Amino acid sequence: MYSQKLSRLLFGLYGRREAAVCAVGRSGFSWTAVCKQRTLWLQRNACLKTQRHTVPCHSSARSASHTTVDPDEVRRFQSLASKWWDEQGEFAALHAMNDLRVPFIRDNLLSVHIEGQPGKPLAGLRILDVGCGGGLLTEPLGRLGADVLGIDPVEDSIGTAQVHAAYDPDLREGVRYRACPLEELIGEEEEGREGGEGNYDAVVASEVVEHLADLETFAFCCSQVLKPGGSLFITTINKTNLSYALAIVAAEQLLRIVPSGTHDWDKFISPVELERILESNGFSVQSVQGMMYNPLSGAWCWANSTSINYALHAVKTTDQPHTEQAEESSPYPEGHAADTQR
Repeated sequence: MYSQKLSRLLFGLYGRREAAVCAVGRSGFSWTAVCKQRTLWLQRNACLKTQRHTVPCHSSARSASHTTVDPDEVRRFQSLASKWWDEQGEFAALHAMNDLRVPFIRDNLLSVHIEGQPGKPLAGLRILDVGCGGGLLTEPLGRLGADVLGIDPVEDSIGTAQVHAAYDPDLREGVRYRACPLEELIGEEEEGREGGEGNYDAVVASEVVEHLADLETFAFCCSQVLKPGGSLFITTINKTNLSYALAIVAAEQLLRIVPSGTHDWDKFISPVELERILESNGFSVQSVQGMMYNPLSGAWCWANSTSINYALHAVKTTDQPHTEQAEESSPYPEGHAADTQR
């Protein structure tokens, strides 16, 4: 039954984005109904959306008044903190995503940095894994030789990550964890602290930005902790009708691939909008690649379209974010494609 539902959703909706209709079970639903449901949901949340901090403030004191942490998201993941390493459970898709995201990070870093040593290609590089959860991505990056700090505001998730890493002696030197938000690392220069400005060769935020309270603060903080020329890697979900139908209606409500309520469509972001935010904070986006998950096989693959999931690689090009005056100008060169459904 699940395979029938998914094949109609995944291939019908993905192949025919415009006015696609999918009958599911005896009750069924249409693409138009999905869009109407999303519109009503957005209208109910409009008042909350206007209360969010959306005005960028590029100053060293920004982190004192702005936070990336959404308390509702913390509570949600607190209840799942013990389940991170169940490869058949709620985080099965994230385990499978390592087949794409680990090589994506490794290969882009190796295009800039010389290989450290045989079997440890990322040796000598410092990586910050933001929103690391139970360490699903932190550990494989550590096994590649990188010095990795995983941070997460959910203390129980950090506890799960520490316990799991303790069983592997190869990780004891190169992998560390800390329960804190990203903004807490800014300005930590004293000896023995993992934070500080300009200390990291790469920042990784995989399946994280769609759970944050403030993307401007996130981009600003990433720029601060990265060295000039450092890399930022993001995987997330596009903000399209198709992503709503598949990531929320199908994955959460019908197939129960992830717990209901895991995602808030209003927090999804298109590659174009994410690029705008990053460029206004001193980044240059190098590549954006579409991703697609097949629940039937439990595997991820690269896709030509970014209309559902995508991976992004950006490089810090300046020591300080652009000024507000620069932000008022168009962040895209003339002729730049701005198709959020590509």
